[in-house]
Amino acid sequence: METTEYALGRTDEEFERVRAQARLWSADTARLLDRIGLAAGARCLDAGCGPGETMRLMAERVGPAGEVIGIDLDPAISSLAPGRVIIHDLTADEPVPGGPYDLVYARLLLFHTPRRAEVLRRLWDAVGPGGHLLVQDYDLQAVGLNPTLGIVDEMTALVVAAFGAAGCDVRTGSRLPYLMAEAGIGAPDGTDVAGRLIPAVMGTPILASVYQSLLPIAYANGLITPDEAGKALDTLRRETAANPDRYVLLPLLNGVWKSKGAAR
Repeated sequence: METTEYALGRTDEEFERVRAQARLWSADTARLLDRIGLAAGARCLDAGCGPGETMRLMAERVGPAGEVIGIDLDPAISSLAPGRVIIHDLTADEPVPGGPYDLVYARLLLFHTPRRAEVLRRLWDAVGPGGHLLVQDYDLQAVGLNPTLGIVDEMTALVVAAFGAAGCDVRTGSRLPYLMAEAGIGAPDGTDVAGRLIPAVMGTPILASVYQSLLPIAYANGLITPDEAGKALDTLRRETAANPDRYVLLPLLNGVWKSKGAAR
């Protein structure tokens, strides 16, 4: 299945979840921005910028002499961004607007995007000579508790099934080097894996929020009923409280980057 519709919906609750998620990974994104040497005066693009949390990290580094632009399909969530945002569908068969850029960045974009290699190629084409493409995305395979709880396994399976029904690839993060090769970009200059192992009392609410955002898709595809979903959420809260010693491994956030050789 291919779709450009965002699987998690466009509610105020989902917008806040996205902002919290961005803050969770901000240090790992900042580390990679510094790793590739994002400098003052650079011109940057945040592809799939959402509420613009990463735009703020870029702006801190490029300063007033630089420029940070966002691109997003959703005018509602991108209205929260701190700078200029272009409303554009990156799956459209046309160049990325506004290029070339010194940095083209995307986090959790390809996960939700059909024709991922084509989109990645367009992002690469928007990178100017000497610039960088930097991409971070999720791999959900290892998500869960150890030792596990049955309800967490059940809810995680529902999340994976609902994402699949929406056309998402839950292992996009680990496929990034392959997608770069498929896009004709070549091997990445570097790779990175970031993770979070956090107490269940902090981690299971994250699972619950994603689960709830995916329920419309789950209902539409007959994966669960509203009554079953309500019972699952109640069970998760109860079992989390009863097992305070359990820790949750969140999705791995994998990263790749590639520099485009300077013009001769």
